[in-house]
Amino acid sequence: MGQTVAIIGANGFIGSNLTEHLLATRDDWRVLGTDIESHRLDALRDHPRFEFTRGDILADPDCVEPLVERADVVLPLAAIATPIQYVRRPLAVFELTFEANLRIVRSCAAHDKRVVFPSSSEVYGMADDPPFDEQTTKLVMGPIDKHRWIYATSKQLLDRVIHAYHFERGLRYSIFRPFNWIGPRLDYVLDAREGSSRVLTQFIGNVVRREDIRLVDGGFQRRCFLYIDDAIEALTRIIANEGGCADQRIFNVGNPRNDLSIRELGELLIELIEAYPGFENVRESVQLVDVASKDYYGTGYQDIATRTPSIRNAEQYLGWQPTTDLRTAIKKTIDYYLSDLAREEVAARAHARGDASTRAQD
Repeated sequence: MGQTVAIIGANGFIGSNLTEHLLATRDDWRVLGTDIESHRLDALRDHPRFEFTRGDILADPDCVEPLVERADVVLPLAAIATPIQYVRRPLAVFELTFEANLRIVRSCAAHDKRVVFPSSSEVYGMADDPPFDEQTTKLVMGPIDKHRWIYATSKQLLDRVIHAYHFERGLRYSIFRPFNWIGPRLDYVLDAREGSSRVLTQFIGNVVRREDIRLVDGGFQRRCFLYIDDAIEALTRIIANEGGCADQRIFNVGNPRNDLSIRELGELLIELIEAYPGFENVRESVQLVDVASKDYYGTGYQDIATRTPSIRNAEQYLGWQPTTDLRTAIKKTIDYYLSDLAREEVAARAHARGDASTRAQD
């Protein structure tokens, strides 16, 4: 049955990929999108089942209400999703990630609309379960003066508020927790500011600019990377909610098989990128160098040794499993960022107002 899906933050990494996928694969679904920019959506602007409105949910909170009223399902994808911002701009992180999204959740409750909320793998904090389970893993955060945790606690509190709205007022919801999704449109690799991107795109940018790859505390932290096509398929099944399979459930969406350390990621990236014309001798100019976290991020940072998802919920209730192996996922991401398409995106962004990195969900 057809649905109208409202995507708040539609121009971001997840939002733009999801919008494109839904319009291509769900013939009876409509998509209502809003964001402060639209350049990633330009190819879709004339699609008969897509409607875009420019809006800033911080500056103009009222822009959300009309979308919620018209939608069947609402995805609030707006957040600040780069760790360096958690340390340097904790209030901005809280205001967008929590306060602005709380207004959306309350609107969904008031209008009896289902919300599909993007939590985060960050909510597990420094838990030491192998792997992280949505229902049983304890959510372990660091001390208050480590601003790094303001994003994680903002997401965790919204998870709890959403459940409370269901418990007291019948709000229909599903929650998904992305584990290091990668692929086209993730970040802007030509932005030279250190920490301006997430780890893979930061490293690609380093290689493109022939800069050393700096490994925080040696790069021994381990992460599991999921290719965006696999992620969007899981997210589409959550939205579709066939037979109520996703109702009031939390889903880790990641690939536990694609596990490696950040140091190994840097080594693999250099190995793969050497095969591209113009990068054959990249090892001569790009080295892996260690840097202390306090020098890279500042004193408000703490890290997580490992982050591995249990995906039993997604397997059992959605019938979903990831299919893209790690090398393929990274190569497809490199393909995009070394293509003409990526250069066109950078040019489009140069003429857009604002900074999309402060609105794009991880």
